[in-house]
Amino acid sequence: MMKLQERLALNKKNGTALLATNFYNFETLSAVLTAAKNTGSDLIVQLSESSINYMGLDIAMALARSAVSQYGVTAWLHLDHGQDVTLVKRCIDAGFDSVMIDASEKPFDENVAITQEIVRYAGKHDINVEAELGYISKLGQDQKMIYTRPEDAKKFVDATGVNALAIAVGSAHGFYKDSPKLQLDLIREINVVTPAALVLHGSSGIPNDQLQAAIKNGITKINLATEIKNIFMKSLQIELKNSDNIDLREVFPKATSKATALVEDKLRTINFK
Repeated sequence: MMKLQERLALNKKNGTALLATNFYNFETLSAVLTAAKNTGSDLIVQLSESSINYMGLDIAMALARSAVSQYGVTAWLHLDHGQDVTLVKRCIDAGFDSVMIDASEKPFDENVAITQEIVRYAGKHDINVEAELGYISKLGQDQKMIYTRPEDAKKFVDATGVNALAIAVGSAHGFYKDSPKLQLDLIREINVVTPAALVLHGSSGIPNDQLQAAIKNGITKINLATEIKNIFMKSLQIELKNSDNIDLREVFPKATSKATALVEDKLRTINFK
């Protein structure tokens, strides 16, 4: 299978993108892999630090690897928003295809130094490394927009050698308080000045036409998390409210199918011609 950094470089060249979906348990992993299989799509499956803490690194990784094999899809395993350098290195040693080192809340020079450390460490394993530059608000943070500047992106990528870069271009993690408006000209400008694959975080709630326009202007990886959790849990709550069935093997699949339908729609949007 092609290395993820090679695939993202190809995406950058061809003006295409991969959907990167977070999973939190077997049901959400099954949902995203079923969607990939049903649409004939390649996919990135992501684990956050909190999901790894919840399931345990060995269990979470084994679950992902075995499920990808069973569902027969092409998928890469990625660490999302790794802020703990020790955990990032553990994921590299464990055999992840890709890791994100997120030191974006640190001063620029410190972000560079931490990212350089991970790029050097990951180089021994020849895996993809993603970093973040600019302010992309996390859950619970103020959704103010402070955009990544093209000159900073170029300086950062040149200094670190990072393969992929998450940029602040109008998106935010979680659901939006106001209608999002991606800065398409900015995406295009950053794409021109840096060789890194550009990543859009916080795609939940962004209209499909904006996602497609972002890809046309240089985005090569699109992260989806909040909408997956939301539709799974809201569907499960409705099912539990309307039934006294305690057999989770019968209850959970109904919520899983809703998440599958969501991801299928996102994949069709991202894989547009």
